[in-house]
Amino acid sequence: MKKLISQTKRAYLAGFLDGDGSIYVQLKPNKTYKFGFQVAPYIVLFQSQKDQKNFEKLCSMINLGYIRIRKDGILEYIIGKQENIIKFLNLVEPYVVMKKLQVALLKKIIIAKSKVENKKDFEALAKLIDTFRELNYSKNRKVRTLTP
Repeated sequence: MKKLISQTKRAYLAGFLDGDGSIYVQLKPNKTYKFGFQVAPYIVLFQSQKDQKNFEKLCSMINLGYIRIRKDGILEYIIGKQENIIKFLNLVEPYVVMKKLQVALLKKIIIAKSKVENKKDFEALAKLIDTFRELNYSKNRKVRTLTP
């Protein structure tokens, strides 16, 4: 991410996130993790491949993730590293309108994740992650059990 991004560009990025973006956290079964699950937060921006040049310009301004081309012709700019997610959220948070609750929740989850010390803490984190179901349009994002 370039050091100085104008308020106008930060507001534009927030609007892009509000309209063509997604904020979510996956709780993926993974036996190599302490409690049997990997906590994977993401911010994804979407654009048709038809406007790839402009989308690449936008993404290079952010410079915190990578572009993936889906088979259906949709480009995704994926920010998956926790420290980059925080940088991006801090950049756009004052300007986000539609996804203000998701921004706040993701920040809360990242903080809670860093403080997990035992199974009870992890279960509280999993419940927090599950609240994204109510904020986002997901039919199947729900923690049913903590057994992988």
